Amino acid sequence: MTTLLTRARAIRHSNTWIYSTMLFSALLSLTASLVLSIDAVELARDPTADLSCNINSVISCGTVGASWQAQLLGFPNAFLGLIAEPVVITIAVAALGGVRFPRWFMIAAQTVYTIGLIFAYWLFYQAIVNIGALCPWCLLVTVSTTVVWSSLTHVNIRDDYLPMPRAWRHQAREAIANDIDVMVVIAWLLVLALIIVTHYGSALFA
Repeated sequence: MTTLLTRARAIRHSNTWIYSTMLFSALLSLTASLVLSIDAVELARDPTADLSCNINSVISCGTVGASWQAQLLGFPNAFLGLIAEPVVITIAVAALGGVRFPRWFMIAAQTVYTIGLIFAYWLFYQAIVNIGALCPWCLLVTVSTTVVWSSLTHVNIRDDYLPMPRAWRHQAREAIANDIDVMVVIAWLLVLALIIVTHYGSALFA
């Protein structure tokens, strides 16, 4: 049993597992961004368009897409995903092929993707608190962005790339080695699901 657990941990900390997880999540996010971009064009052409994910008053891509938050920079937010996710996919594929990126590059990637993560959760907050509707594709982007960010953080902590005090660095590597990061991500995603269910209740299925 101990040997099996050791092997499982070795696999999880390997580049193959980390970058495969990153690649899969980025592909999901790219797919969602593509669908959202198509929907945005459709809404621009016809604001009353009945999108495929307009299921009820709560699950409504049309309501979210018509909000000002969906075009914060003056164009559909989904266009950012079409730009960012291919970069992540390229990094993951290159790393799986044996490319080792320099420290400055990985720090830059961590910084940029952290900004993207904050933006994704700002949009989630807006959807819950101000817009009053959810977009399934947006939720997929939020979840996949979380997984990509955690995978990137994992490899940067493992390889000692992130600039932080020595004591913090040791604690972070210990947490990664003991799979605490996985438990935190799972717990966090469960909290998001609980927030959605608690906030909307039976209206989700009305």
